[in-house]
Amino acid sequence: MNTPPVLIVGAGPTGLMLALRLARHGVDCRIIDKNSGPGQASRAMAVHARTLEFYQQLGFADELIGLGIKINAMHIHEGGEELVKLALGEIGEGLSPYPFVLSLPQDEHERFLISKLAADGVHVEWNVALDLWTQDDSEVQAILLKDDERQYCTFDYICGCDGARSKVREIAGVDFSGGTYDHLYYVADAQVAGNNTDLHAHLGANSFALMLPVRTSGMQRLIGILPDRPDGAPAPVFDDVRGDVETLLGIQVEHVNWFSTYKAHHRVAAQFRARRCFILGDAAHLHSPVGGQGMNTGLGDAVNLAWKLAQKLHGQSSDALLDTYESERIVFARKLVATTDRAFQAIVAQGMAGQFLRRWLVPHALPFLSGFGRARRLLFQTVSQIQISYEDSALSAGHAQYLRGGDRLPWFSDGTQDNFTALRSMDWQLHIYGEPAPELLNEAGVLKLPVHCYTYNVAAKLAGLGRDAAYLVRPDGHIALALHQQESGALRALALRLGLHFGPQEMDKAAPRPV
Repeated sequence: MNTPPVLIVGAGPTGLMLALRLARHGVDCRIIDKNSGPGQASRAMAVHARTLEFYQQLGFADELIGLGIKINAMHIHEGGEELVKLALGEIGEGLSPYPFVLSLPQDEHERFLISKLAADGVHVEWNVALDLWTQDDSEVQAILLKDDERQYCTFDYICGCDGARSKVREIAGVDFSGGTYDHLYYVADAQVAGNNTDLHAHLGANSFALMLPVRTSGMQRLIGILPDRPDGAPAPVFDDVRGDVETLLGIQVEHVNWFSTYKAHHRVAAQFRARRCFILGDAAHLHSPVGGQGMNTGLGDAVNLAWKLAQKLHGQSSDALLDTYESERIVFARKLVATTDRAFQAIVAQGMAGQFLRRWLVPHALPFLSGFGRARRLLFQTVSQIQISYEDSALSAGHAQYLRGGDRLPWFSDGTQDNFTALRSMDWQLHIYGEPAPELLNEAGVLKLPVHCYTYNVAAKLAGLGRDAAYLVRPDGHIALALHQQESGALRALALRLGLHFGPQEMDKAAPRPV
């Protein structure tokens, strides 16, 4: 019996995305989950533009969008009254092919990804748990449990996508320090009177509440802070919060499908890589629910790691490329946890500062700023994750116009040209916007690097692309090198430094390992 080179522990969105991207890069994996099947609750719901761009590369973004609900507006309440309504709709128009926030429950999302993974010939192994793993310089040895039977397997790499209580991270001995917010939160999926397709938020001192559409059937997600309860009180039920949430958001709840309570945490693992072990998603970082960033960040982890693992397994890079997974994603995770923590603490703060934020700054400043295109663009860029940059990475260098190595390649479409179409190959590629320099074309040819040339026009300029500039684009759509004057030699230097081969990856599966 043979096993694939990569073991993925955990079949939530992060693990499924990692398996999908590996499969498209020609790498076999084994994906296991201790549960009996995909989740049954909606849990994470916001799907942001950057995630949809990754799905566009896989060819099914539009299909996924058809399953969800686009959020058209945000209503902010306090004290039972609506303070302000902000139009969202196509808030990111011109910045992404997907200029909106999509609401899609995680259980439907997972089942969709499972079906796509199965179409690629990879099937999740349910009811299989990781019991123990260890590693040496050449391999990972793992003991898996299925029906009380032990399986002894070897792999090249192990990837922990197994959530906040990650067994992979625990065995690796990686610290997961941080803290827990004081409040106890409730979450419910409920049928609410009327037809709502908007986001509603109540801002109050220790009385934060949210409502957003979660299913096309009309089900709504309710999230809030559970009021303080006396010691020894029975486990909370929805009726304990019904009066508050109905008053705060001005709604009438007709039926509750699911109700639960939880504590929110803010933690980042000390390492995202331990030799042949990688941790991703909630196993690597936890933060407040502000902005709906958690699941999207885990999916971004998976995309970042997948192509790097594939390059290494196909013999197209040195081990130094794998180090950039941690250096790139851990920096973003730390910034995200700090940012969402500050935002959430400000929202629920007591005292004059909290009152000023909720009663004056939000209802007056937000509508004013939302009238300015620049402010709307900044809001979308931040929440949608299209502004994530790896400018300090060992993979990133150069600058051209407003772009630096490490930035996401801006989307450019003028009706006849669309530079994201080329990204669907998920390989290294050189983009030139304007007249190509013969020397650079020759260098790219020697390196077997695909080249895409675009006519430079107003649309390209508005996207931030430089005239006659060249950009070396990674398989995940980020810029590795930005060449202002199409300087030759830089492509070859990067290839030599990291042992990179830019040609399309061999589609033969990486050799399986014996059990």
